[in-house]
Amino acid sequence: MIREHQAASGAFIASPSLPSYRFSWLRDGAFVADALSRVGETESAEAFFGWCAGVVEARADRIVALVERHRGGEQIEPREHLHCRYTVDGCEFEGEWSSFQLDGYGSWLWALGEHARRHEASIAPFARGAALSVSYVAEFWAEPCFDWWEERWGRHTATLASVYAGLAAAREWEGLPGETRERADRAADRIDAAIRAEAVVGERLGGELGDARLDASLIACATPFRALEPGDPLLAATVAALEETIAHGGVHRYPGDTYYGGGEWLLLAAFLGWWYSEVGRTEDAHRQLEWIEARAEPNGDLPEQVAEHVLSPGGLEEWTRRWGASPSPLLWSHALYLTLADELGVT
Repeated sequence: MIREHQAASGAFIASPSLPSYRFSWLRDGAFVADALSRVGETESAEAFFGWCAGVVEARADRIVALVERHRGGEQIEPREHLHCRYTVDGCEFEGEWSSFQLDGYGSWLWALGEHARRHEASIAPFARGAALSVSYVAEFWAEPCFDWWEERWGRHTATLASVYAGLAAAREWEGLPGETRERADRAADRIDAAIRAEAVVGERLGGELGDARLDASLIACATPFRALEPGDPLLAATVAALEETIAHGGVHRYPGDTYYGGGEWLLLAAFLGWWYSEVGRTEDAHRQLEWIEARAEPNGDLPEQVAEHVLSPGGLEEWTRRWGASPSPLLWSHALYLTLADELGVT
C-alpha cells in the first residue's frame, strides 16, 4: 500500500481518501521512509530523501534570506516560512492551512541519519538539502509554530524533540561543511537544555514549554527522537499519565480532542507499543500491535483513527459532515505498524 502511494518524485501522499490529505508532509513521510528503510526498501526510502532535499534546495535563496533577516533582528511572519506539506511535485499549497511547522525539517534529517547508520549509506546525494535544513531549523527552533496536529500555536515539546533529533544526526555527518556541523551541534545542545529546563512540569513532560497539558506526541521525545532516553523517569511518568487518561489500547491525541470525535489513533498506539518494546514491556508492546491489526479494514487498510471510543460525538458528526469519512488508508499508520512489527521481530 505504501509503495502504491509513493509518487514518481519520491513523495508519499498522506492518504488518498481525502483531498486535503493528498499532499506530502515531511513529517509523515519521514516516518514512512524510516519504516521502509527498516524493512529493506532502501530505494523507496532514498527516493523520499531525494524529494525532501529537492524541496529544500528549490527554496535555498529563501532560506538564506530568512536566516539573514532573522539574525538582523527582523520578525519573520508565519506566512513567510517554509511550508509543512507540498504537492508530490514539490509545489506549495496556496490556501488556508497551519503551514508553519518545524518538525518535518527535523524529522527528515533524523530519518536520513537512521538510514545512513542502518545501511552504512552515504548522505552525499542529499547533503545540500540537509545543510540548508540544518541552517533553517538551527536558526528558528526557538520560534513558536504549529504543533504536529496543526492546531496549536506555541513552542511544542515534540516539535523541539524532532528538531533536536535531526540536528543531533547532522552534527555527525562528515559530508557536511564544518560550519554547518558546528551550527547543528550548538543548536542541538540549546534545544536539549530548553527541554530539560522548560518542558518538565512536575515529574513529567508537558506538551508545550511551561505547559503541563498532555499530548501523546510526547512519546516521540524518547522513542525515537532521543531528546530523552526511553528509560528516563520523566518518560515513564509521562506515559503513566497518558495511560491514566487517553491511552487504553488505542491512544487519543490529547484530552478534549474533537477532530473526527477525538478517536483512537493507530499510529499513536504504535508509538506507545514502540516505547513499551524499548523499555522491556514486551507483552504490552505485542498487545499494541494486536490492537492495530484488529482495526485493519477487510482489505488490509489501516485508518488514521477509529471511532470506537470517541471523546466528542458532536465532533465526529461535524467533521464527517464537513469532509466525509475519516482518512483511510493513512500511510503514517501503515508505517508505524511496520516499525512496531520490525521492533518486535514479527514478520
